Amino acid sequence: MREALKYIFQGSIYGKLMLMIGCLMLVPILLIPFYPEELPHIISFIIPSLLAIVSGLLACRIKSKRPNKNLPLYQSTIQESSLPVFFAWCFGFITGAIPFMITGKMSFIHALFESVSGWTTTGLTVVDVTTMPHIFLFHRSFMQFCGGLGFILMALMLVGGKKAVSLYNAEGHPDRLMPNLKRTVHTIFMIYSGFLVVGTVAYCFFGMQPFDAICHTMSALSTAGFTTQANSIAGYGSFPIEATTIVLMIIGSTNFAVLLLLTRFKFRKLLKVSELRFMFALLAVFVPLAGFSLMAERGMGFFESMHHALFGMVTTFSTTGYATMDYAQWPAFALGLIMVLMIIGGSSGSTAGGIKLSRTYFLLRTAYSNIKKRMIPSRNVTVMNYYNIRGKAQINHALIVDTLGFVVAYVAIVIVGTLLITLTEGCTLFDAAFEFASAFGTVGISNGLTNEATGTLTLIIEMIAMILGRLEIFIVFVGLGTCVSRVKGKIFKA
Repeated sequence: MREALKYIFQGSIYGKLMLMIGCLMLVPILLIPFYPEELPHIISFIIPSLLAIVSGLLACRIKSKRPNKNLPLYQSTIQESSLPVFFAWCFGFITGAIPFMITGKMSFIHALFESVSGWTTTGLTVVDVTTMPHIFLFHRSFMQFCGGLGFILMALMLVGGKKAVSLYNAEGHPDRLMPNLKRTVHTIFMIYSGFLVVGTVAYCFFGMQPFDAICHTMSALSTAGFTTQANSIAGYGSFPIEATTIVLMIIGSTNFAVLLLLTRFKFRKLLKVSELRFMFALLAVFVPLAGFSLMAERGMGFFESMHHALFGMVTTFSTTGYATMDYAQWPAFALGLIMVLMIIGGSSGSTAGGIKLSRTYFLLRTAYSNIKKRMIPSRNVTVMNYYNIRGKAQINHALIVDTLGFVVAYVAIVIVGTLLITLTEGCTLFDAAFEFASAFGTVGISNGLTNEATGTLTLIIEMIAMILGRLEIFIVFVGLGTCVSRVKGKIFKA
């Protein structure tokens, strides 16, 4: 046994990731004792699991390359880090799609779309959940739960390595909660798992069935949005269930470092965090605006309209995608607010997508400072500060440049993706922009454009958007560029 573990630990990071994904594919089988009539479906999970595990064991025969001696310990180039991250997600997408394909009811594109939507925590779907067996419904939600954590973070709970820190950062985890990386990873997992238990118990207490409770908790915490009901959360018609969902979505869209402060009851320090204050400021503005819009155009009462507006705004900025009413019934003004929040997204370092609250906050502070600078004497020096979990920090030039670079790339992709969908679907510009922004922000809200009859090209565009959105754009381009350069290098070398 010791030799087997040594063999795996010394293997390449690619082999370790394939082994982990193979093991994750077996988890839905645990449902069989509760639903024995679905026993024939276990083959749909055993086959991809065995394929992944065998591939992983073979890959572990290739020992990891020694790090470049010219680089400091725990440091590697972004090119070296991006490739394993990009590989893990692509391998997960394909492996997660196989169970849907084995059933024979879904084409490769539809199965892949469902898998990509699951792992990237988007929530757009092309299946009818009312006819889907429990084991597949659990598989969808479990993919989202794991996708919220990320493949690299889960792998680092079991195995480390000299590239651990660079891999951790490359997947989009900016914060170190503890001095030691492995302790940081375990702390994040414990926080995530703890809220999973609390959320499931709360749902059950308010009348939700245990199976539905665990599936919805996994999806809400990962800000994903897959549901077991055709009408999403609206299908339960329960205000306590909706309130529980709002709390879970806010938790999921909040930075893990901030959640650590919450679990330690450090409320005074918590309330100083600029990103958290900005999040509640946005809600304080957008919820009344959306609520009054629903009152004016749909004739709803005050409490009903504000209730739908609060849920709609939280599910949007958290990029979850649950619904308490059909979004086709929302006024154009309220849909515009939803689209703005879809693009902004949740906190950096959380499971949410979008540009992120922190980047939006930095942009607004920079714009305000720029205007203010033109109104005061030129000799005055303005320093912009913000608060994170460690205290006061400066919004310096490097941070502004990084933020602007990401936002420009984000907006450019939204424009290109929107135009492509207008070509493939022949829809209006607003419908195309709404659907693409939902996919790119990993939100999962649909205006009806994405369904079983959606064209293949549109689904491919949305899948690319979901991958770019979950991996925050640059890691995908760097990973692809690294892969191409290595292939070219081997060709010319040969």
